[in-house]
Amino acid sequence: MGAEKKLKAPKKATEAELRAIHIKPVPDEEKPKVALELLRRYKDEWRSLVMAMETCVKCGLCAENCHSYLGTRDPYNIPAKRADLVRKVWKRYFTPQGRLFGWLVGAEDLTLETLEMWYSYFYQCSECRRCGHVCPFGIDTCEVTMAARRILHQLGMVPKLHATTGAAMLKSGNHMGLTPAGIQDTLEFLSDEIEEENGFRIEFPIDKPDSDILYIPSSADFMLNPETLKGAARFFHYIGANWTITTRMTEAGNFGYLFDQALVQKELVNRLFQEAVRLGAKKIVWGECGHGWRAIKMYYNTMADLPHRIPITHILDEAAEYVKRGLLKLDKEKNPEPTTLHDPCNYVRACGLSENMRVLIKAACADFREMEPNREKNFCCGGGSGILFDDPDMYELRIKFSLKKAEQIRATGAKVLCAPCSICKAQFHPMIEEHHLGVELYGLIDLVGRALVWD
Repeated sequence: MGAEKKLKAPKKATEAELRAIHIKPVPDEEKPKVALELLRRYKDEWRSLVMAMETCVKCGLCAENCHSYLGTRDPYNIPAKRADLVRKVWKRYFTPQGRLFGWLVGAEDLTLETLEMWYSYFYQCSECRRCGHVCPFGIDTCEVTMAARRILHQLGMVPKLHATTGAAMLKSGNHMGLTPAGIQDTLEFLSDEIEEENGFRIEFPIDKPDSDILYIPSSADFMLNPETLKGAARFFHYIGANWTITTRMTEAGNFGYLFDQALVQKELVNRLFQEAVRLGAKKIVWGECGHGWRAIKMYYNTMADLPHRIPITHILDEAAEYVKRGLLKLDKEKNPEPTTLHDPCNYVRACGLSENMRVLIKAACADFREMEPNREKNFCCGGGSGILFDDPDMYELRIKFSLKKAEQIRATGAKVLCAPCSICKAQFHPMIEEHHLGVELYGLIDLVGRALVWD
């Protein structure tokens, strides 16, 4: 089952790193038994997993629609075949034909080697859901990836990147481990830059009580994408918003959604709403992070242990409504370069942001060029679901995963790439260089902020 070739897999977290996310690793000899018990439990709990296991007819349509397979041509990156790594076990233990006839019907025992295959290939799936979009039966094989990752997590087979990122969030409220003092220093520096660029100062309110809006940026915006923070500040200042950023939960992303929904994701959702209550916020506005927006928008009603709900919206939806109502004066010529838009997977295949992103980019940019395909048919950046590994083998795969996206960008002739998602930006920074694309990278609220006309 693939033992003849060396598996490419992300570096695993150490025991100390696992303890930081409240995981005690299962001994190797016990892993298959525990994994089977967990799979049996999820079989009873996840109807979507049962559908994926029992409905696929191997038509192959998902193959040419998966960026991971197109970039690597590894058959185990065909979504249906990747799901078969679980399906063979499912047949062996949960179907009469598998129990009776075993390998004759494609059933296999669950072994430690099987789990290593899971660890390799379910961390090569970016959970983009494009396969589910094109499947004639509507099978979302991302559900298989999520189930497999969750099992691996409980066994203690967790990528170092995911474990350390989750631990940083649990400790500091953000991926980067930023301290309140570091956050304040960065925001003061960005206010200085805005003053130099605009001729007037815009402050970033921090931990301000009784704010109407609590804005949740990605912590990567403090390190890699400062223009996104500046764009958000310009927008809020322009509309006269009473807003703030909290130093306790400065993170739009939620890595718990990518490997541990039961503990890490739920904990971070609750901390966020507790912080909103502490500051008396009337509304939460989310920053540019695709998986983070899905993790909060689709799950907070069932995960937040609060007596009431605080309204939550995305900054791009907010800004688009102001454009539609004629309340933002924008000058397209401030963004004159040919510009194309990358559709973050979680925005367009889960959260309905396709059209509002286009409302904004058409209002803010003079020469907007669509990629093909686009909207819900887009291809992933190749780094989704936290596949941002720097291990040499995995970094090579990251770049291969982005081949299809690089072709799309190059075909537009654009000089500016707009990617309104923090993980997409983290993937694009090296991808642009590796594929020699020659484009500048911005978020969408960055471009809106640059195009604002100040009276």
